[in-house]
Amino acid sequence: QVQLVESGGGLVQAGGSLRLSCAASGPTFSSYAVGWFRQAPGKEREFVVGISWGASNKYYVDSVKGRFTISRDNAKNAVYLQMNSLKPDDTAVYICAAGRKWIARTQRDYNYWGQGTQVTVSS
Repeated sequence: QVQLVESGGGLVQAGGSLRLSCAASGPTFSSYAVGWFRQAPGKEREFVVGISWGASNKYYVDSVKGRFTISRDNAKNAVYLQMNSLKPDDTAVYICAAGRKWIARTQRDYNYWGQGTQVTVSS
């Protein structure tokens, strides 16, 4: 069983940066791939970026490549999402998820979900 808690969201102006954290509980977190999804009002939840259990593999959707960076610290049971050059279109609730599969780019690939943290980018 893995429990996930996100933090670090907030309100930022376009062009600004935020760093999201996903804190996990459970002794086997290092054996899980982790993904970040986001859901904007009135839109479906979409995959943003994923990282494999050993952090050797990462996958970004095109819209965030070059702006977002995912990393993890298995000793701290944490995954981070550094978001730079933020745009109003990045406004959404950001949710981290954990699963055993890699490459994992769909919701069904993940077994455990956090509650999300709100990111709002003003123009």
